[in-house]
Amino acid sequence: MQQVSSNSSTISVVVNGERRDVTVDHRVTLLDLVRERFDLTGSKKGCDHGQCGACTVLLDGRRVNSCLTLAVTVDEHDVTTVEGLADGNDLSDLQRAFVDHDALQCGYCTPGQLCSAVGMLDELRRGWPSAVSADVAAHPVLDEVEVRERLSGNLCRCGAYVNIVPAVLEVAEVRGR
Repeated sequence: MQQVSSNSSTISVVVNGERRDVTVDHRVTLLDLVRERFDLTGSKKGCDHGQCGACTVLLDGRRVNSCLTLAVTVDEHDVTTVEGLADGNDLSDLQRAFVDHDALQCGYCTPGQLCSAVGMLDELRRGWPSAVSADVAAHPVLDEVEVRERLSGNLCRCGAYVNIVPAVLEVAEVRGR
């Protein structure tokens, strides 16, 4: 990171596989950077307080609320937005499962739900327990209760959870959890 002035720096960040160098004000959030400077508008500004999860992206593979993450802190890191989950025009397995299970209604929360689910499935693969894991020393078993807990930071005002949970479970089963 190169400080340009007392309130801005030039950072280098890989977004959806593409390296980008950009000068940002130190107060700019990652959400505003990807939406306003990179035209990646999938991530949504829901509450702007880190409470709804609509802005969830992956930072080095881990899910974060981009509305609470300052852009200058992602210098030399990898950011994946919902636009980076697909392979060109081919949806990821999780995106396809959301479509197949009708796991969205208005769709506003869907980008954050998808990024969070990708991060959650990686956490599960790594054996990380959640608050509802029966045995924190054992590899977690993914069931409906576990999915709901792990995605509890992502709110859906339409109540599409009834279809989101089976979509995530289907992908986890295909991947062998």
